[in-house]
Amino acid sequence: MATDHVIDNCAINLKISFKPRTILLFSGKRKSGKDYITNTLQERIGFDNSVIIKLSGPIKFHWAKSLGLDIEQLLGDGRYKENYRFEMAKWGENIRNKDYGYFCRAALDMYNAYSKPIWIVSDVRRKTDIKWFMQNFEDACKTIRVESDVVIRQKRGWIFVSGIDDSETECDLDDVNTWDLKVTNNSDSIESVLQQILQLIN
Repeated sequence: MATDHVIDNCAINLKISFKPRTILLFSGKRKSGKDYITNTLQERIGFDNSVIIKLSGPIKFHWAKSLGLDIEQLLGDGRYKENYRFEMAKWGENIRNKDYGYFCRAALDMYNAYSKPIWIVSDVRRKTDIKWFMQNFEDACKTIRVESDVVIRQKRGWIFVSGIDDSETECDLDDVNTWDLKVTNNSDSIESVLQQILQLIN
């Protein structure tokens, strides 16, 4: 037992001492295209150099396990997860109210983030999400806001849902004006968006 305790402490110390080179904190409304952008960005940077971290991952994993749901579809950007979005958000909010960094830490573990130099956090939704990363990795953090016109989002399948699109999960960052980069994603081509992000990294 004593040996296990020493190993656990070593693992904790390794995580505390590890500093990623860059952390990209992405925010954007539903159907703004941020998932497509972050997935393509990872392909461009390289899978050996980067990891996509979904802060909602631990929440969806819990629900998939407890209700026998398809975790891959919950983590995707399709309609499957919309059936459970409200309940998942409510459950996650209760935990965040007690510890706002809980899902940030859990997501880093879930995606084995400490093995990669570039972290792509694809779903920052609250000021407390940004606060936690800034408190722990301030020098590495870059904040990026992805925006799309309502008409474009509707063409991509977005439909306003009361209780979701007017909730904190979608609106808490609307009044933030200190983004390191703000990009508009209204086109089928995201090359110009990717170039702006790559310049920010460099």
